[in-house]
Amino acid sequence: MKTISTKKFWKYLILPGLFLVATGLTIGFVSESWGTVPLAFIICGAVVIGLWLIWQSQESNWWGRRSTQAGTNALIATLAVLAILGLINFLANRYEFRADLTETKLFTLAPESKELVQNLKQPVKVWVFDVTQNPQDRELLESYQKQNSQFKFEYADPQARPGLTEKFGVKDFGEVYLESGEKKQLVQVVNVSDRLSEIKLTNSLQQITSTSTTKVYFLQGHGEHQLTAGEGAIFQASQALSNKNYTTAPLNLIEKSTVPSDANVLVVAGPKRELFDTEVKALQNYVNQGGNLVLMIDQGTDPKIDNLLTQWGVKLDNRLAVDVSGNVNLGPAVPIVTEYGQHPITKDFGNGISFYRLARPVITTPVPGIEATKLLITKPYPNTWAESDLNNENLEFNEGKDLKGPLTLGVALTRKLPVPTKPTPTPTTSPQAQTKPSPTPSNSNATESRMVVIGDSDFATDNSFTQQLNGDVFLNSVNWASQQDSQPLSIRPKEPKNRRINLTALQANVLAISSLLILPLIGFAVAAILWWLRR
Repeated sequence: MKTISTKKFWKYLILPGLFLVATGLTIGFVSESWGTVPLAFIICGAVVIGLWLIWQSQESNWWGRRSTQAGTNALIATLAVLAILGLINFLANRYEFRADLTETKLFTLAPESKELVQNLKQPVKVWVFDVTQNPQDRELLESYQKQNSQFKFEYADPQARPGLTEKFGVKDFGEVYLESGEKKQLVQVVNVSDRLSEIKLTNSLQQITSTSTTKVYFLQGHGEHQLTAGEGAIFQASQALSNKNYTTAPLNLIEKSTVPSDANVLVVAGPKRELFDTEVKALQNYVNQGGNLVLMIDQGTDPKIDNLLTQWGVKLDNRLAVDVSGNVNLGPAVPIVTEYGQHPITKDFGNGISFYRLARPVITTPVPGIEATKLLITKPYPNTWAESDLNNENLEFNEGKDLKGPLTLGVALTRKLPVPTKPTPTPTTSPQAQTKPSPTPSNSNATESRMVVIGDSDFATDNSFTQQLNGDVFLNSVNWASQQDSQPLSIRPKEPKNRRINLTALQANVLAISSLLILPLIGFAVAAILWWLRR
């Protein structure tokens, strides 16, 4: 009787061993701490299982059985598969690789965002004050964080952390803030319908990390578009510049005879009346000393700046650019542009759309020292041409009077400045005979002067600024002209391409019948034939 009970004991010794191991693993995973207690259970269980295996081998030659060998092989194969899967999971977690197969790269950061984050020199943290973590928002933030360890983000419950909430001045759930040093800035408010925007986050990131400001003046006094909100204003364009860390201000050259020395860019947006000679002279002196201009001159106006433009090889054609392609309901007086020149202003536009109401062509001629690049190019003739007869309601091309398309509606120009040389002092006999040195001109450190000329200004007004690529054309023009090349250009939102197939009722019925009836019947018929041949 004693021998029988001892055999039963060794036979069931595997059970307490498995129990001890399972207990240790459970304690470790639940407590997330692999201290003395869980390790002790696991070790004791492993010892008990080892004793049971030794007894089984001595008692019945267990290891020599074919079933044991087959089971062992199966166990080893299973463990090998689990080890391989674990290794793959470890490598995927540590060296993550993602492939964005969408046509417009919906789930990939824009090059401007990557460049900005990769060049961060100081810690920046995003605070999302919300009780839930939206997977889409979190994925976007993780994409930023992977570019640079200086970028961090954290979700915070406003009710659970009142001190932090008061520090940022949070008023509602979903507010997203950027923090860099002592600076704090609201990015946006996220909700169910408005998710975290890469455009807003990158622009806010650029603004909070920038150590300098760029001053942009808008010429006023000749009927130009006003900066304050109102009919025909460019208030949204001015606000967009402010959001990108630009400082905007109006400028009246009648009150000031020269362009201020802190002007990085001077914008002339749609003057309706001519400039005085002294104002044109001030503009010429400004660009000759390294200043930068963005000129948006409408058709049918003559601001009397031909002397300035001629020096740069630019002529404003007074004919009206028309587009009779009829692709959209904007009318023939609104040319549609989908072709852009190879230039930093338009490098990311692809075949996107921008439009220009009542625009005029811009014609360039080669001038030594001036590099000109076409920016905005209309469709070729017979879709577009420059119309000279503006009184005739029946638009038709007149050979010898009108200009065939494609038309150039905007150009970017660069002129290298001569290297200044120090004047050789003239010997004098007395200190009184020496003349006072002339004051240092503004933009004296510039090596080149830049100019953007566009034959329309309405595209930047509040009614059109946010439509298609119009706002990008303006913002990128000012950014390039300011010579702040380290700043990212405007980022367009990524939209999925519409790949929907529109079927007629007949086509839909044929598709339904073929998939639900014909194809299954063919399958059954083939199966029946094979069965008959093999019976």
